[in-house]
Amino acid sequence: MKRTIIRVTVAVGASVLLAACVAAAPKEKTALEKRLEDPRVKNYIVGEKMTGYVFATAATRTVQDDDFENPAFLWVDIGEENWSKVDGAAGKSCASCHGDAPDSMKGVGATYPKYSGETKKLMALQHRINWERENRMKAKPWKWESDEMLGMTAYVKLQSRGMPVNVKIDGPAKPFYEAGKKFYNQRRGMLDMACANCHVDYPATMIRSNLLSQGMPNGFPTYRLKWQKVGSLHRRFRGCNKQVRAAPYKQGTDEYTNLELFLMDRARDLPMETPSVRM
Repeated sequence: MKRTIIRVTVAVGASVLLAACVAAAPKEKTALEKRLEDPRVKNYIVGEKMTGYVFATAATRTVQDDDFENPAFLWVDIGEENWSKVDGAAGKSCASCHGDAPDSMKGVGATYPKYSGETKKLMALQHRINWERENRMKAKPWKWESDEMLGMTAYVKLQSRGMPVNVKIDGPAKPFYEAGKKFYNQRRGMLDMACANCHVDYPATMIRSNLLSQGMPNGFPTYRLKWQKVGSLHRRFRGCNKQVRAAPYKQGTDEYTNLELFLMDRARDLPMETPSVRM
């Protein structure tokens, strides 16, 4: 009987000691908590909204922060060069009508997509660029993912860097916004998932080696390390659709342009950071 009592006493004592050790052990910080320790991220947080910069690694942020190290500026240079380049039968360049981009384009990128009175449709910035080329310059339109289009889009949006996202979703833009919202929350594909299932339900969750972000669009066009080049937001949409095993739409379609408007409103007041660098 004495042996039994001693064994029970020892077992209970060991359990108490183990529980005390577990309670005393410091709680391991989450991946997001570690990223939030970087003082640089404070400029990329508004309330509960966080840009992809916050979810990026410290090394990726460092590359984005230095305009000489940021590889996206190779495309910005293309855009700056084409800004003053005469093209088309009208013998005009972008500068012919708009003058110096740092002045005339300041804040413009933060307002797109926007409703167009000329086309009676919602236009992403790429649509507007091609509309100007075809109607003002009498020049051929650029392909959506061409270096020329990516460069010009990045160059124009660069002039809004640091300014808050400020799109219009009322008036004639409202039905396009509502369509984008519906797309965002609609399940699709073989995985039966919506955009919101990742970026609303599970941000800050590790997916393989990447930290899932809130899916904010304010840094596009972006240089993705995975792509090894600059790409548009609509290219990212296509990638997401493929990941849930859904048939993707083409860049520039109404579906993706509507979605872009909804996401830009979701990112309202966050700073423009084109051209960003992402995983």
